[in-house]
Amino acid sequence: MKKITRIWHGIVHIEKADEYLRYVEETGILQYKNIPGNLSTKILRRKDKEICHFLTVTEWDSYESIKKFAGDDYEKAKYYPEDKNFLLEFEENVSHYETFEY
Repeated sequence: MKKITRIWHGIVHIEKADEYLRYVEETGILQYKNIPGNLSTKILRRKDKEICHFLTVTEWDSYESIKKFAGDDYEKAKYYPEDKNFLLEFEENVSHYETFEY
């Protein structure tokens, strides 16, 4: 079965990493998991000196399901109001990959 993997990247100051993780769990992750067609949701975190990188990696059954989360312009990153209190930059787009399991 082919899936679509959606990957978003964000950067925060290291001292806000734990607080941001909780915030993402309460916003994006909660929303992802409540949308039909979301197959899995993961957060990857890497601390690098004074900053912390976050990747949200979600798997979907179709682009139509992704649009239920992201809207018709599904390649644009989706941000929440409080993101401005954490993120050091706002990347405009996310990445999508066809994903194959064997």
